[in-house]
Amino acid sequence: MKLSIYIEQSSPRLTYIFQTIFEEILGISILYIYSKHDFKEITTPKISYAPNPISDEIWFPVTDFILKKDITPIDIKVNHWQGFPIFFEYDFLKKEKSTPPFDPFSMAFYLVSRYEEYISTNKDNHGRFPASESLAFKNGFLHRPLVDELAFLIKNKLLERYPNMFFSSPKFQFTPTYDIDYAWSYLHKGLQRTLGGMARDFFKNQKLFLQRLNVFFGQEDPYFTFDYLDNLHQKHGLAPIYFFLVGEHGTYDKNISIKKKAFRQLIQRIDEQYKTGLHPSYQSNLSVTFLKKEKTNLEEVTQKRASKSRQHFLKLSFPATYQELNKLGINEEYSMGYAEELGFRASIARPFKWFDLSTNKATDLQIYPFQIMDVMLKNYLKLSPKAAKEAILPIIEATQNVNGHLISIWHNNSFCEQEGWEGWRSVYEYMVQKSSNIFKD
Repeated sequence: MKLSIYIEQSSPRLTYIFQTIFEEILGISILYIYSKHDFKEITTPKISYAPNPISDEIWFPVTDFILKKDITPIDIKVNHWQGFPIFFEYDFLKKEKSTPPFDPFSMAFYLVSRYEEYISTNKDNHGRFPASESLAFKNGFLHRPLVDELAFLIKNKLLERYPNMFFSSPKFQFTPTYDIDYAWSYLHKGLQRTLGGMARDFFKNQKLFLQRLNVFFGQEDPYFTFDYLDNLHQKHGLAPIYFFLVGEHGTYDKNISIKKKAFRQLIQRIDEQYKTGLHPSYQSNLSVTFLKKEKTNLEEVTQKRASKSRQHFLKLSFPATYQELNKLGINEEYSMGYAEELGFRASIARPFKWFDLSTNKATDLQIYPFQIMDVMLKNYLKLSPKAAKEAILPIIEATQNVNGHLISIWHNNSFCEQEGWEGWRSVYEYMVQKSSNIFKD
């Protein structure tokens, strides 16, 4: 059974957000109705999204914003209604009980399209949009998947009127992902980098100098934590994704050369077991030539098309980053999240199609938001392992409550139990256990 929706005027923004909310989140098909007469005759579940109600149906007032084509600054004022942060309000509906006094579809589109990032000129020292500049952070709802919550609000309104409606919402999922920025701490770095590192450690840190020597004589490299992760995946039945940095050596790109046999063998070994993707280098943001070369190099090693990616340093700029990746055949992108804050950057807890505001069109690029990252917890938020566990639990539960898709980012070197990462394996294992146990409830 389809949900019939009366609209007077269609637009790319409108059809996109309806598909996201009804089909992707709630799992129900929709049918657009343009005739008032036909709409009145419908006896199956229906709603209207128009300036005025048609009869006594479930009605949501439409705003001009959802019908526009341009990108212009908007003065957003957030208020609250029944526990929801709201904007795109209607003053004349504030005393109306049957209709929410705001436009949930315009709200959802504004948030999930990342409208504010197109118009903002505020960037951090890496050229990224800071969490502190976001509407969600400033108004205290960054830790809430507000778009999903709005979808469930609409679902409840429908069930009040049509209690026999069936929704096939997706189930909760958990996907651990890893960025491999430094496959090894000491090994396979070439003579110049190795000698330079030895000299530095000899004069500044004798403990690391001795560890380096022990590694050269057969001790496991501290960053080579892949066997530990394999055991964890098998224990909990996880299907992780590994993103490999294969760019040329630079100020912020310091992985092993893709020409090294050991690195190629590592990538091939992991690719045989799990899903893998490209971790575009910091330099690739300066030139698409770097990006094309890195994608080609990874594909030569795996003998597969690289269809997944996540930006190194999470360098994401709208719309250029997504446009370039889309042109190169990347169809799954995993950079949607903040480096410095937990939560839901696009206010949604599941994958969604990217809507390019610059062309006013939905694209085939699937965005996979992440919510939790190791360096976010330790380096940005300055949390202890104990405090980190307390901080991530509400995020896990918020994602579970809306049947969302929890995605974490960790780095292989964060499991080394040294360099300030002592005790952080327990944080990761706690997150995995809490997320995996959801499947058993």
